[in-house]
Amino acid sequence: MSEQRINGQIKVPKVLLVGPNGEQVGIVRVEDALRLAQEADLDLVEVAQGANPPVARLMDYGKFKYEANMKARESRKNQANTVQKEIRMGLKIDKHDYETKRRNVEKFLNGGDKVKVMIRFRGREQSRPEMGIKLLGRMAEDVAELGFVESHPRQDGRTMVMVLGPHKKKAQAMAEARKRRTDAEKAESNSSKQAEAPAEDVAPTGDES
Repeated sequence: MSEQRINGQIKVPKVLLVGPNGEQVGIVRVEDALRLAQEADLDLVEVAQGANPPVARLMDYGKFKYEANMKARESRKNQANTVQKEIRMGLKIDKHDYETKRRNVEKFLNGGDKVKVMIRFRGREQSRPEMGIKLLGRMAEDVAELGFVESHPRQDGRTMVMVLGPHKKKAQAMAEARKRRTDAEKAESNSSKQAEAPAEDVAPTGDES
């Protein structure tokens, strides 16, 4: 995936603009989007380059990159004890299926795991990235008590991906519990092997009478 283009690097005539809080602004000329970014002392960041028009979001890019780097560092630090699950959804998912997916996301987050939520666009849906952003945003809001958005929605061809992470204390507690369980299983296995090993013959001591 290519590096995100920001501000003057965005050369398209129009973008689908998303506000700093995830609100839909609409399709605007890139000059107007840059002006809004400047007035708000924010950056214009292209988050879905392949869309038509591309999706751009107003954000503090420096802060975003810093937080992303810190999260990546923390992720590498804990990746040995962290599992990433995947949830796939269609853009036209019905209410029942959505609730099932939401419960699964909550179960994974509650277990201390990260969740990659993926939307697969079909046919002309690829030209409606704002619908994917809206659906992923809804999921993030619905599970906010258990997790946070670690990686904002990004489109790559016909797929849009968002990564949710469990709240830090919960993740650490679950990772530690998982490690203790693994250590206990190893210790139990070693004890069983030692118990099954044949006893060695003991040489007699002293003279026989």
